[in-house]
Amino acid sequence: MYNIDYKTEIPVIIGRPSGAELNETIAAPLDKYPPRKWWIAFSVTLSMLSIGAFCVIMTLYKGLGLWGVNQPVGWGFDIVNFVFWVGIGHAGTLISAILFLLRQRWRTGIARFAEAMTIFAVMCAGIFPLLHTGRQWLPLYLVPYPNQHGLWVNFTSPLLWDVFAVSTYFTVSLVFWYLGLMPDLATLRDRTSNKFKKMIYSIFSLGWRHSHRHWQHYEKAYLILAGFATPLVLSVHTIVSFDFAVSIIPGWHTTIFPPYFVAGAVFSGFAMVQNVLILVRQYFRLDHIITLDHLERMNKVILTTGMMVGYAYGMEFFIAWYSGNQFEQFVFLNRALGPYAWAYWVMVTCNVLFPQLFWIRKIRRSIPVMFIIGILVNVGMWFERFVIVVTSLSRDFLPSSWGHYIPTLYDVGILIGSFGLFFTLVLIFVRVLPVVSISEVKAVVEGAQPGHHD
Repeated sequence: MYNIDYKTEIPVIIGRPSGAELNETIAAPLDKYPPRKWWIAFSVTLSMLSIGAFCVIMTLYKGLGLWGVNQPVGWGFDIVNFVFWVGIGHAGTLISAILFLLRQRWRTGIARFAEAMTIFAVMCAGIFPLLHTGRQWLPLYLVPYPNQHGLWVNFTSPLLWDVFAVSTYFTVSLVFWYLGLMPDLATLRDRTSNKFKKMIYSIFSLGWRHSHRHWQHYEKAYLILAGFATPLVLSVHTIVSFDFAVSIIPGWHTTIFPPYFVAGAVFSGFAMVQNVLILVRQYFRLDHIITLDHLERMNKVILTTGMMVGYAYGMEFFIAWYSGNQFEQFVFLNRALGPYAWAYWVMVTCNVLFPQLFWIRKIRRSIPVMFIIGILVNVGMWFERFVIVVTSLSRDFLPSSWGHYIPTLYDVGILIGSFGLFFTLVLIFVRVLPVVSISEVKAVVEGAQPGHHD
């Protein structure tokens, strides 16, 4: 899978562990009973999930009147959270597919976990549009199938494009993730003595025997899926941005949204992956596999995409001024100086100013500091979506139709529940499957692929 001159690159694994040592390091935690710290964390995330589930049940029972949405702010926390979670899901496919095609060896230690986080984030995102329809049978009309009513979906609506883009992205990401798991599931099958586990691993490894023919087919399929998934990284959040960009509402009707949304998605996704990887690295003692070099490279990506996002913020104001459109000019001044100015400046501070600290190498390699900055980046990116959705809707063309959006406890509860679902799935994942790809790490250990050198 990798053909690299090790004399010209810094090793991505500290030391030269043997295959058996890598198997033991990565797979051994799956054979042990979860420790007390895991149960405490699981109890917290499950409590958060329970809060969200209660708020969802109450919403289904009593309706969307429990939320803070009103006229003119018909989109509130639900669409803000949807865009946020879709963005979180971008880093996984970027790390797995694009960096694989570019033959970046440093992705191997973090790709498996990033892929899993992609799937979990898209699952969280999918909840909100379903709730936002208000009637739980209406999502069925988003599926273009012949029916007795003679009704067809509106193919010109970007809201329908979301259905196709997100569902395709989820499907491809799931297949890509599962394909990468197959060699590791076979390794787990061969090393376990538990009959039940052996049966489960045997079923899901699909008869993998580590043969040359299996590896040939695997590498071809992995390369094809990586090539197929790469344009999805760009297309999914581009289509999500069309939900806003194709409207005529001031603040949304702008062509900068597609690249701006994609850069922001990678920005927030890398920050979330970095945060959770720091905890996993510490919990499983994977310092020699998920090294400081991995985290430093991720911080460089966060710095780069953060500058792209900051440039987009500046260009929005410039274009609003240069266009001479008084409605656009008002919307952006309202964002910076209006009733939601506090949210705007939280966004700018977290997304533009704090990531600039990564110019300093000492900070890029400081675990506590990078962890805090990663949290602040995701806080800022959530507020970015809040600013885009709420400020543009709250003050439209007519002052007589202006309104103010205040989220209710049910809005906040569903947001908490989405984080509870995400981290509950993460905690289950780290206990039942290897968080690092055993086969890919073995392929990049120094000396695993000797070249023809003097």
